[in-house]
Parts: sequence; C-alpha cells; structure tokens
Amino acid sequence: MEDDASLKFRQQLLLLHENLVAEDVAALKFLCTDLLPFKKLENVKSAVDIFQLLMAEEYLNEEDTFLLAELLYRIKCYSLLKKLGYTKEKVQECLHEKGKVSPYRQMLYELSENITGDMLKDIIFLLQNCLPRRQITLSALELLILLEKQGLLTENNVQILEDICMNVSPDLLETVSCYKRAKVSLPQQENTLPIKESSLFRTGDIRVFTSRQETSIKSVGSNIDDNKAANLTQGFSEMNLELPGEFSNVENESKMTSYKMDGPHRGFCLVINNVEFDGSLQERKGSCKDAEELERVFTWLGLDVRTYKNLTSWEIKDLMRTWQHLQDHKDRDCFICCILSHGESGAIYGKDEELVSIRMIMSHFTAKQCPQLFEKPKLFFIQACQGKEIQRPVYVEADAQIPELPTMQQSFSPSESIPEEADFLLGMATIDGYASFRHIQQGAWYIQSLCSKLQLLVPRS
Repeated sequence: MEDDASLKFRQQLLLLHENLVAEDVAALKFLCTDLLPFKKLENVKSAVDIFQLLMAEEYLNEEDTFLLAELLYRIKCYSLLKKLGYTKEKVQECLHEKGKVSPYRQMLYELSENITGDMLKDIIFLLQNCLPRRQITLSALELLILLEKQGLLTENNVQILEDICMNVSPDLLETVSCYKRAKVSLPQQENTLPIKESSLFRTGDIRVFTSRQETSIKSVGSNIDDNKAANLTQGFSEMNLELPGEFSNVENESKMTSYKMDGPHRGFCLVINNVEFDGSLQERKGSCKDAEELERVFTWLGLDVRTYKNLTSWEIKDLMRTWQHLQDHKDRDCFICCILSHGESGAIYGKDEELVSIRMIMSHFTAKQCPQLFEKPKLFFIQACQGKEIQRPVYVEADAQIPELPTMQQSFSPSESIPEEADFLLGMATIDGYASFRHIQQGAWYIQSLCSKLQLLVPRS
C-alpha cells in the first residue's frame, strides 16, 4: 500500500513537471532560495529537480504537499493546484498558519513580475558597476539573486531596490514600501485622546505642541514657533524663495542659493482632502476647515490652487501621474502638494483605506520624472498620523488609532518618505511613529499654524 501511495504521489509530481515551463521553474527556484541549499539550487534544470530537493529536505512528501501548493499559488499556476487536491481558496486559508515563503521573498518575486524588459535594461545600466564585467544576459530574478550574493540586498536592507525604483519607475516603489511597512506597523486611524491644557502653548488662536517633534528642512513638525516658521517661509517672496543652502541642488550649490520666483506664474498647489472613508476609518471632522485655509493662503501667495476631495488610493496615484506630465510646469516657479488624510508610517490612506507611500507620491516629481520642475522647489505638506505613539495628551481626535497594547518604539527614518533628489521639502504634522492631532471644529493644529505663519511672515512688498 505504501508503495502504491508513493507511486501515485510521484506520478502527480511528474504530471506537474510536464505542465511547468522554463519560466515557472525559474520562479519556483527563486521562491525556494531561503529553503534549500543555494549550491544545490544552482544545478536545478527542471521542476523534478526542485521536487527532489524539497523531498530530500523533508519539505515535501505524499502526506504533506502544502509547500508545493503554496509555491504553485505564488506563481499563479492555480489550475495545477487541483492535481494536489487543493483550490486557490483553500491555499489562501492555510497560508497564515502553514506558509513558508517569507514576505521578503514574496516581495522580490512580485517586484520581478512587474519589471518590464525596458525597465530591466535601465536597471542593469544603473548597476553596471555592481555587475560582473563579462557580458551576460540576466532576467529580473537572476539580477536580484546576484545582488543578494554580493550583499547589496538583504531582508533588512532594501535600500538599493528603493533607489532603483525611484530612478526607473516610481510605481514599483509601492511594492517595496508595502513590504517595509508590514515589518514595522499596523493599521491606524484617528481617535480621541485626553491631554492637559498646560502641555500646549498658544500662537494666536491656534494651539501648537511644545513636544520634541523634529523641525528641519526635510521634515517640519507641528511645533512651529516663530523662528522655525520663519526659516520655512521667509523666502516665499514675490521674487525668490529663500531656503537654507542644504536644500539647494548639490551640484549647483555654489551658484544657487535661492530659487527664482519671477516667472509668468507662481505655480500649482494641489490640496487632497480625504474626509470620509469606505470602511472602518473614522470621518476626519474639521479637515474641510484645513482645506479651505490652505486654499485661501496659497491663493493669496499667488498659486493656482486645485482641491480634490475623498480620493481612493488609485485616484491619488493617477492624479500624481497626471500632474507629473503636465507641460504647464515649465512656466511655473514651484509646485506644492498638501495631503490631509489618515496615515501610518511613511504612507497616507486613500478613501478606499489602501495605503499610498509618501515617498512614491513625491518621486513622481524628481528631475528625471518631471523635468519641467528641474531646479524648482517642490513642497509637500502632510497632515496625517505616522504611527501610534502620543507625545502630549488633548480632548481632540488624533490621526491614528491608539491601541490598547503598548505601542512599539520606532526609530525616525527619513528614508521612509524623503526622496534623495534635490529641491524637495517635506513638512509633516508629526514625526515617524507618532500620532498627529486635529481639532474637530477648528482643524488640524499643524495646518492652521502653518497657514497662520505663512501669512504672517511672507513678504508681500
């Protein structure tokens, strides 16, 4: 009986082998990289070779075929699952408990599936100093393996992928960003938090945190006092936008200390205001007050303001692509984008409650992706939580859900959301890992204070 079962099992494997083409074998081989000895995988020529290695390592036998079912599911060979007695839905149900392919390996495979032939050529050109000098033809999977061999790509260091995606196709960046977020964060939304009045100070009628938020040219926190706000806004004048030297283009730093603002038009300002959401995220009461104030102040500053309300994640991405290719930028002096929404580390939520990477949004407007804005200031202001930690307590709603369990400490990582290209400024209501706050009637303290300081400190002579 055991011999009969073993024979039937091997017949099943042989049948699978006959239905798998070379690309499928390469994909299976890649997904098994963390499970099987690499030297043995290098000698794999067929699906049968992989099956034999899996059996030798006791990952596969006639009584347990789930790993093979998972592998077929990962490479989307759903029709072959029934040969192992599985369905797509059954595999999905068991993945959480029995899945063995790591999220890291899944991310790399998904990335490879979205890399086109032209993208691959560009990537190989960018990495030519990292690749063997001999001329070889590489697939996307082979390139990723080569980067891993050289130690340039690991489970905990995917910076090289972020750099590649930003240069070749910003849309690919979302796959990497999702992987990084999944490692460190959980979904968040707004909530009501108690705090003492004494932990705040006042600027006019706007309450501002006196917490240890970061305020710099790359990340402007919500504790904007007069001196710090002046650093941000003092140059938003009629003729030029004065910014610290480190914000200028590195290559032209010696000749460019200010941005010229003397074109026929000041520039465009986008305001994305997500108030209502499709699922469990709460309505962002008071956000319309922020959107109105942003529109008023930036119109006063001479910008052409366009406001969009309740956009899904896909609509946000489409909107960025539309504005990325707008030829009218060439006659404008700058570009500004304000986003009001729920969020979490390095990302904001669309109306459909899907996350959109802040870094991916900004990467649409790099010098390469949007040459019309080359050497022009591109300012992004984000009112959204970036975590769950609370810096000071108030009877308001926070832009994140505060969990019952103690929140994990997360280190501040500018690379999560700040492009490496020059001429960008990212102002955020909070630092990475922390909640931001919004009054349900008066609006968000960060946005209201930002608008107040822009109007107060910008020269209009």
